Amino acid sequence: MLLQNWWFTTLLGVENPINPPLTTDIEADVLIIGAGVAGLTAAMHLMNKGLNVVILEKNICGGSSSGKSSGFLTPDSELELADLIRRFGKTGALDLWGAGQKGADIIGANVKQYGIDCDYQMQDSLFLGIGAGGWSDIKAEMEARKSVDFAQTLYDREQVKSIIGSQAYSGAVRYPNTAGINSMRYCQGLKRVLLDHGVHIYEASEVVSVAGHCAKTHLGSVTADQIIFCADKLAPSLTPFANRVYHAETFLSISEPISEKKIDEAFPAGRFQCWDSDLVYSYFRLTGDNRLLLGGGDIITTYAKNNVNSARVIDSVHRRFKEKFPMLRDLEFIQYWPGRIDTTRDLLPTIVRDEKTPWLHFVLGCVGLPWATFCGDFVARHSTSGAAWDDHHYYEYFRDDRKFMLPLWLEKAVGKQLVFSLNNAWAKYYQKDLELDPASKEIVHKREAG
Repeated sequence: MLLQNWWFTTLLGVENPINPPLTTDIEADVLIIGAGVAGLTAAMHLMNKGLNVVILEKNICGGSSSGKSSGFLTPDSELELADLIRRFGKTGALDLWGAGQKGADIIGANVKQYGIDCDYQMQDSLFLGIGAGGWSDIKAEMEARKSVDFAQTLYDREQVKSIIGSQAYSGAVRYPNTAGINSMRYCQGLKRVLLDHGVHIYEASEVVSVAGHCAKTHLGSVTADQIIFCADKLAPSLTPFANRVYHAETFLSISEPISEKKIDEAFPAGRFQCWDSDLVYSYFRLTGDNRLLLGGGDIITTYAKNNVNSARVIDSVHRRFKEKFPMLRDLEFIQYWPGRIDTTRDLLPTIVRDEKTPWLHFVLGCVGLPWATFCGDFVARHSTSGAAWDDHHYYEYFRDDRKFMLPLWLEKAVGKQLVFSLNNAWAKYYQKDLELDPASKEIVHKREAG
């Protein structure tokens, strides 16, 4: 099994996969730093506005977290609907769910409009319960969906066997209108669209400093009226908000092609994209060429301080999966890769416009392609014509100084990883902190968790 990102492998033979770096000093109306899904989406909004737009990317478009993604397009990247209702009430939960859904819809619309070849597949989602606790989670999600009139189907332990070829799950909730993609090819597809529309993209161009309106790379610089940061793993020297971002790592793997017979055994009721109820969950789906994409991790390496590349973790994920799906016990996985993503303590993104430097905008800690897409589009809209939009309140949801169970200062005493993991679990299972007041349409801080 090779330590190699499968999505990168699928770029072999693609014409002009990399643009040359910036080597001069130039000017722009808008500079976007980072060409993952968030940065590329921001540029997509701006490309037809008559603005001079420049993108700087230290790798290639999609070369960091976006291009390592599992490609699940669902509104619940880390927080289920039941989690959102507990935290924000129905109105706030629908508001946030709608943001994730909008992100997924933007991706689907781009694929269709521009004919992007990225293995876009509509696949119903299947949230699988493990044990008694998992069955409780499944029922809670079912009730949450019913309470807001969302489509759903509940399966108990016996019923779930009829839709997926495993007896290991205590139940499942299924819902439609979700999809999966090859995220790297999607990013490269957006790149081609942007280049065709006059956006200037410089790859292998890492930003090393920002002073005023000027961002410098090793070989050149861009001076812009507005600067939008959509890069992950920012250095503290670039922004004081870097310390509000954390990292979580799981692994993905890709199998050899599976026969139709085995697919029918493992997915007797059709192709689903699946994840289970564990805190560090396993997730899997089929690609268009009949390969199994399987991901997961363990509690230690997920919150580890440094990158982990060993196959030990994904080998354990494979073993547990094959115990659940014995018909696939001989399946070979040919490549695996770690995905170390940016996130926040409460699993929601952070969007910041610094009052002292209002031309600087930051999109931080987006977990999942739909969230990243929504945030990139949101910041692009508000950085250039904010008064024209009626969704300013998302700044409040995603403010950088929102409260958490454990404060930042405690990290100096017990370490960043411990504080992050405890805040992460608290946000997932217990936190109640904001509620959208439907009468005034303003965010009312209740800070119950703080």
